[in-house]
Amino acid sequence: MDFEYSPRVQELRKRLIAFMEEHVYPNDHKWWEHTHTKSEHRWEPVPIIEELKPKARAAGLWNLFLPHSRRAPEGLSNLEYAPLCEIMGRVSWSPEVFNCSAPDTGNMETIERYGTEAQKRQWLEPLLEGRIRSAFLMTEPDVASSDATNIQCRIKREGEHYVINGRKWWSSGAGDSRCKLYILMGKTDPDNASRHQQQSMILVPAGLPGIRIVRALQVFGFDDAPHGHMEVELKDVRVPAANILLGEGRGFEIAQGRLGPGRIHHCMRLIGQAEVALEKMCRRATQRVAFGRPVADQGVTRERIAEARIMIDSARFMVLHAAWKMDTVGNKIAKKEIAMIKVLAPTMACQVIDWAMQVHGGGGVCQDFGLSAAYAHARTLRFADGPDEVHRNAVAKMELGEQTSIAQALTSKKRV
Repeated sequence: MDFEYSPRVQELRKRLIAFMEEHVYPNDHKWWEHTHTKSEHRWEPVPIIEELKPKARAAGLWNLFLPHSRRAPEGLSNLEYAPLCEIMGRVSWSPEVFNCSAPDTGNMETIERYGTEAQKRQWLEPLLEGRIRSAFLMTEPDVASSDATNIQCRIKREGEHYVINGRKWWSSGAGDSRCKLYILMGKTDPDNASRHQQQSMILVPAGLPGIRIVRALQVFGFDDAPHGHMEVELKDVRVPAANILLGEGRGFEIAQGRLGPGRIHHCMRLIGQAEVALEKMCRRATQRVAFGRPVADQGVTRERIAEARIMIDSARFMVLHAAWKMDTVGNKIAKKEIAMIKVLAPTMACQVIDWAMQVHGGGGVCQDFGLSAAYAHARTLRFADGPDEVHRNAVAKMELGEQTSIAQALTSKKRV
């Protein structure tokens, strides 16, 4: 593959960097003040984000994540989007400014890929316009959701409706007052002999009778208002049968298709977060003096700075390779590369941020430098879209199969 960015990407990159420098970085304190002060308004949309959205759209920096959609002709390929997503990831809230934030990106891609024209008109178009937001309801508190076949939420057909009963959690985005849609995964056929054909996905309008937001879950003390990670109870919720995605029994298939792009987007943003942490680490290390010399002169600090650079660049190249493979041969064939970066990028970011925190001393774990929030987010992504263990197991099985086939082929060749 060619790592050189195309002229179009180079131009967008310049435009995005300029936008970040003019509008995002100088206003980080406004976002923090709105979301972290004990105010009754902190669960409302953040004013600075709403103020910047029209400017981002006017600058041609809108919906860049969605490829091959006539509704979003500005959408880029995965490889083209990677360096731009990394830049957005440098500030946790900036992806929403460009309508490129999770879980909306994954949900939009799901509806674009698997939805009917009617579903796209009703839900995809307002999501692409940024008029509404959405949530993805898959994980459940009572089962090990790392195995998606464990899902217990029941989706039962009754005439022209489906009736939903279950409890979901870590429903990111469901706390937002603009969240009007849930994409929910549950079981329509729990007795099916195939464990992978028991599940379905359905579009659930938020606010229907029987839906109750139980609570907001905190991540190391952060509640991520107004986005939120909610526990949601669904009791006898009636949804039109036309809201089913692709058909009954296709939920597992949709989940695999949805999570590929979502996983790589997380990895792209994490590289941006790690770059910021390294910048802060270098700046702090040169400013602080310990035992008569700058912290940057301490051997252990230099070693960590060097390792951080090596780890970040290694992760970036692997992410670009996975993006290239997704574009050229498809998400299914690129599944090993996607699984590898999903393990590598969060682990790398956690380590780099941790080293940066160590250089900052006590300041690293408080709110003054943003590192504690960045660490909490990176650590969470070792679970989101599948835990490390599941991805490592998948990589190992694929590698065993490939190497066994290679070994058998070589043995046969020798015999000939």
